[in-house]
Amino acid sequence: MNLDALTRGSDWAGVRAVVVGIGVSGFAAADNLLHLGATVTILAESANDAQREKAHLLEVLGATLRIGPGETATLPDDVDVVVTSPGVPPTSPLIMAAAGRAVPVWGEVELAWRLRDPEHPGTWLCVTGTNGKTTTVQMLDTILRTAGLRSVACGNVGLPIVEAVMDPEPYAVYAVELSSFQLHYTSTMSAHAAAVLNVAEDHLDWYDSMADYAADKGRIYERVQNACVYNVADPVTEQLVRDADVVEGARAVGFTLGTPAVGMVGLVEDVLADRAFVEQRERSAAELCTVGDLASPAPHFVANALAAAALARSVGVPPAAVRDGLRAFTPDGHRIAEVGSVGGVTYVDDSKATNPHAAASSLQAYDHVVWVAGGLAKGATFDDLVARVRDRLRGVVLLGRDRGVIAEALSRHAPDVPVIEVEGGDTSVMDRVVGAAADLARAGDTVLLAPGCASMDMFANYGARGDAFAESVRRLRER
Repeated sequence: MNLDALTRGSDWAGVRAVVVGIGVSGFAAADNLLHLGATVTILAESANDAQREKAHLLEVLGATLRIGPGETATLPDDVDVVVTSPGVPPTSPLIMAAAGRAVPVWGEVELAWRLRDPEHPGTWLCVTGTNGKTTTVQMLDTILRTAGLRSVACGNVGLPIVEAVMDPEPYAVYAVELSSFQLHYTSTMSAHAAAVLNVAEDHLDWYDSMADYAADKGRIYERVQNACVYNVADPVTEQLVRDADVVEGARAVGFTLGTPAVGMVGLVEDVLADRAFVEQRERSAAELCTVGDLASPAPHFVANALAAAALARSVGVPPAAVRDGLRAFTPDGHRIAEVGSVGGVTYVDDSKATNPHAAASSLQAYDHVVWVAGGLAKGATFDDLVARVRDRLRGVVLLGRDRGVIAEALSRHAPDVPVIEVEGGDTSVMDRVVGAAADLARAGDTVLLAPGCASMDMFANYGARGDAFAESVRRLRER
C-alpha cells in the first residue's frame, strides 16, 4: 500500500491504523481516520473518565479499543501505519517494533499535513522553542486575525491540528505551535515560514542528549518555503537554520533585542522595527509598534512579539496590522501575571516557567526578586541560571520534590542569598511559601513564582500551581 499517495480525498478503506493514546491529539487522529474509512485500533495505557467516554464514541463508530496497563507494549500483527501521541518516546517497545517491521510512524502533525485540502491547503506558520511557543503563536494568530485573515492557533495549543485542517471551511493561515516531540514524528511538512525561539536544557528525561533535543527542534526548518526565523541571541537556532534543507529562495530572518541588521527584525530604542520584509531594507526600516504597545516590557515577551511579527510579515501582513494585533494581545494566565501587591511588594505568577531557561527569562525582567521555585526538574540543572541572576535575588523560597537541586546550585553560586525550603504537599503549602517570601521581601521588590520545574509532584498542572499562588497572595492581602 502506498501511504504517501493517500490524501483526504482518497479511499482509506484498506488502511489499518493504530492510534497510540486517547488524549486530545489521539482522539482527533482516530476520529478523522474513521471518518476517512480507515480501520482503527486505539492503544492506551490509561484513560480518565472523559477520555473513556470519548473512546466509547469512537468504538461506536467502529474503532477497536485496547485501554489498560501494558496495552501499548505490543504492536498488533496487521498494521499499515502507527499514528502516535507526541509523548511516546522512540525507545518505547511499540515504536521500536514498528521500526523493526518498517511500519511508518506518524504524529498527528504529519497526519494533518497529509490531510490538507488540495484546493485550499492554507499557509502554515510554525513555531517551536523551549519557551515562549504558546505566547508567540497566540500573538501571531491575533495579528493575522487583525489583518482580516481567517486564521487558527493549533497544534500544541488551541485546536488539534487534524481538526483544524479538516474544518469544512478552510483556514487561510494556520499558526502552529510544535513541540520537539511532535516534530520528532513529522517528516514531510513544508511550512511557509518557521521560527525556533530558543533552545535550552529541557526534556532530558526523554532525550539522550541536548544535541538530539536540538535536532528535533531543527526539523521545523526542513523544507521551509519562505523564511526561517531565528533568535540572534541563541547561536543554536542560527545553526539549525544553516543545517536545514530548505526550498530554494527561503531566507534566514533573525530577531534581536538589539538594533536589527539588514534582514532582521529588532529594536531601535523602544520601537520594534522590520529590516527584513521591506524593499529598501539596506537604508530603512518599517516601524511595527513600540514596547509600550505590548502587554509587558519583559525582554522575553518583546522577543516573542518580534518573532510573531516576523512570521506575520512573511505572509504580507502590513505594519499597521502587526501594531494593532500586538496592542490587542493579552497573554494567557500564569505568564508574568501580576496577582497583587502587599506592603509595597508586587507578586507575579509565572507558573508557566517550567524549566530553567524560562525561569531565567522571567527573573531578568525584575531588579530585586524573591524567587519562588521548585517542583519536578525533569533532569535539568540550575547552575547557569543561578550564576546569571544571583545579583537580582533578595531571597529564594523552594518547594517541591526536586527543590534540593536548586538549593545546591544556590549554595555553589549564591551562598549569601537566604534560602527557605518549605516541605510538605498539604493544602497549606502555598500559604507557607507566600508567607516565607513576604518575610524575605522589602518594599519595591517582586515576589516571583517562576518555578523552573514542572508542577505534577504537588499540583494537577502549572495552572493549578499558579492559582494556588494567587489565592495565597489574596489571603495574605486580607490579613
